[in-house]
Amino acid sequence: MAQNLQSGIQLRPVDLARGHGLSTQAVRNYEEAGILPAADRTLHGYRTYTPLHARALDAFLALVPGHGHRTATSIMRAVNEGAAEEAFRLIDESHAQLLDDRRTLSAVENALRDLAPVTAVPASAESFIGPLAQELGIRPATLRAWERAGLVRPRRDPLTGYRVYDGAAVRDARLAHQLRRGGYLLEQIAPLLTQVRSAGGLEPLEAALLTWRERLASRGRALLAGAAGLEAYLRAHG
Repeated sequence: MAQNLQSGIQLRPVDLARGHGLSTQAVRNYEEAGILPAADRTLHGYRTYTPLHARALDAFLALVPGHGHRTATSIMRAVNEGAAEEAFRLIDESHAQLLDDRRTLSAVENALRDLAPVTAVPASAESFIGPLAQELGIRPATLRAWERAGLVRPRRDPLTGYRVYDGAAVRDARLAHQLRRGGYLLEQIAPLLTQVRSAGGLEPLEAALLTWRERLASRGRALLAGAAGLEAYLRAHG
């Protein structure tokens, strides 16, 4: 199969480029990066490609949406250098990252279901460490430990140096307290609160989670399409 694809039909850089919606310079760059096998040259030094190169370009463009440009490049380079096992390892890493992202999403969704509605705090609300600790039924040292772990971010009063917890910090402290009571570890809570802060609260986060889930599903399907494209190239490549 590989022999058939490498013989007979000759393609110019412009033929390969037009067939994939690329510029001829992009095709040359992909060859130099190892994404495509090395092209033959005419007596006058012009590159000539074959249907095998077209298959390689198909595979690369199929891999990019799921793996990203850098990893897709490394996968194709490994295949073209005869290091298929390295290519498979890179593919496994992308799938492992997707699985980890799915687990993080599930943790966020589960945490939201566990949170009490009392986390709504007016933006103007402020508290010092003592009163806030008393409200939550914890020691001030616990709040300081949460601060070191990145769970809460009080500001410092410029005159006294005391910690001041504004509305967002009070909300984060209540969320952290609720999650700790639910059995979550500090290292699990930190990324959850980061998501809450990025979304601007719990309600906006729910919409963001839906978008996040859709994005993960799209990436999973892209990884599937990339695997199909690479398999076709591997069969042609021999």
